[in-house]
Amino acid sequence: MEELTERQKSILRIIVQEYVHTATPVPSEAITSRYRLGVSPATVRNEMAVLEEKGYIYHPHTSAGRVPTDKGYRYFVEALMGEAELPLAERLTIQHQFHQIELEQEEWLRLAAAVLAQAVRNAAVITPPLATQARFKHLELISVQDLLALLVLVLQEGTIKQQMLTLSEPMSQEQLSRVANKLNTTCAGLSREQIAAKDGELTPLERQVLNIVLHIMRQLDERTSSEVYHNGLAYALEQPEFQQAGKARQVLEVLEQRSLLATALGQLLLSRPRQPGVQVFIGQENPWDELRDYSLVLAPYGILDEIAGVLGVLGPTRLPYWRAISSVRYMAAILSTLLGEMYG
Repeated sequence: MEELTERQKSILRIIVQEYVHTATPVPSEAITSRYRLGVSPATVRNEMAVLEEKGYIYHPHTSAGRVPTDKGYRYFVEALMGEAELPLAERLTIQHQFHQIELEQEEWLRLAAAVLAQAVRNAAVITPPLATQARFKHLELISVQDLLALLVLVLQEGTIKQQMLTLSEPMSQEQLSRVANKLNTTCAGLSREQIAAKDGELTPLERQVLNIVLHIMRQLDERTSSEVYHNGLAYALEQPEFQQAGKARQVLEVLEQRSLLATALGQLLLSRPRQPGVQVFIGQENPWDELRDYSLVLAPYGILDEIAGVLGVLGPTRLPYWRAISSVRYMAAILSTLLGEMYG
């Protein structure tokens, strides 16, 4: 990251904060009149010219003031903002809201989206948690006809899958139960890769059943959530950037394209695997054209290596990043705790 002088950092910090609060370009006169920088207006103008030349701010044609660029917001987030944390009173209020509801996943996902949207006054988005890797829990084989059985597979995260199984020869329920019991003993708690790597003598029927189990688990391992809970569209539409009819329709379409959002949320976090915790994607940093007018503040939540989802805030690049980051971080911690309680 390009180094700035302390004075340039102070001026850039002021421009970002002022523009986030007012949504109007920030002139040098506003900086010198509201902040005691100990320098003349001419010096401030010179420093603003340097910041503009370096690409941190730009000069709208219709205004004498300056506006942060995506690069300016990025520098603010990484070097100027400092650590942000929600006030204790707000954290206690959020905890109380979650203690008021039953421990049911859909309820607390909807509540989380509503609370997050209200905290940041922008749109909140959350994907339901999915198992990071399917793990075998229990198998049943139920006789339906002489040459037909029902395979019922239960996975550790609670997923239940059923599939009809055509037998090569008639089998009694007792025989089917013996096969199921053997595989239950062999596979309990294992992932697909661990099951496939196991050695051992298998009968043709046991191999047939195990191949179906592995196929089901592979499909689950490769799935991505197509569902996204969102809240706060009204807050987003209050933002000056989205007041025009075309822009309002655009943000509405983004929030309603659940498959795009679900894919984007997961892949954006995967693009920075070495940076755990809250991640910020600003404007043109987003690889999807549909998202390049927005900023996303995202974080994973869940139980490490077991089950996880993504939550975050979507808004204009003029986002109160200090507020968004602290809110997303705290909500991710709340949902991770709830998942821990739910899945033990």
